[in-house]
Amino acid sequence: MEQIKHTYVEVNGLKLHVAEIGSDSSPAVVFLHGFPEIWYTWRHQMIAVANAGFRAIAPDYRGYGLSDIPQQPEKTSFADLVNDTASILDYLAISKVFVIGKDFGAIVGYEFSLFHPEKVAGVITLGVPFMPPGFFKSHQALPEGFYMKRWKEPGRAEVDFGRFDAKTVVRNIYIMFSRSEMPIAGENQEIMDLVDPSAPLPSWFTEEDLSAYGDLYQKSGFQTPLQVPYRSFAENVGSPQQGVDDPKVEVPALLIMGEEDYVFKFPGMEEYLKSGEVKKYVPNLEIVYLPKGCHFVHEQFTDKVNQLILNFLTRYKY
Repeated sequence: MEQIKHTYVEVNGLKLHVAEIGSDSSPAVVFLHGFPEIWYTWRHQMIAVANAGFRAIAPDYRGYGLSDIPQQPEKTSFADLVNDTASILDYLAISKVFVIGKDFGAIVGYEFSLFHPEKVAGVITLGVPFMPPGFFKSHQALPEGFYMKRWKEPGRAEVDFGRFDAKTVVRNIYIMFSRSEMPIAGENQEIMDLVDPSAPLPSWFTEEDLSAYGDLYQKSGFQTPLQVPYRSFAENVGSPQQGVDDPKVEVPALLIMGEEDYVFKFPGMEEYLKSGEVKKYVPNLEIVYLPKGCHFVHEQFTDKVNQLILNFLTRYKY
């Protein structure tokens, strides 16, 4: 961990934190985190790819971790995160990159690939595939207590989270998202109440890990993370080359999916993946399913995931 260096890049009016390891002359890999994560979620993968001869870059999004909080967090968009990613790479003079995204970082990564196809050597996503415009409309059939519906509602999650310190909020979400069931609260229940205070952390996630997350969410708060992703899923980000309705990512792509990831239970998700419909949008996609894998496969099965990533990077190395 101590080999990872930390810098700040001033782009788009904000000072954004970037964790980095590897030689400047090596092929670059940008890691895009999900929620409730920060750059630290990629600690194992960053060291592995650097040891294999790649340059690993893991930013904290605006409003996350050590990065500046935008003046109006409630106006942050997916497009902002895509633009920030492009600006960071420009600042670092990186013209070609492998993109690796976890959770909603997959959305940022795929949108970046649509906007900047000439800069992308390949895309790997974990837990979330490419999703075409309108995919989230299927969630309307889910109960009112579905966590994404609750967190979309302005003010509700703020009150729910506000009953606890940041470390406890992250702890609860990590435990909840590690399960195979979709988080759905009852009518008179809040999302944080779905986790018993005595429930243990997952075996692969230590108290030290939790403190690293908790300290930085204590600094950043949850306002920007609630805005992006949860209040921005309706955003349609097309690309200059393609219409919003027919996006296509042509570069080599890999999806790593835990078989027990709760995202698998989203309406239509399993059929979308297993029927091959996803390949209408990402024709060069390979999917690997990890038995017993949860939503955090990269932390749960570090060695397996690192090997899958390294195999992909080596195969498509530029």
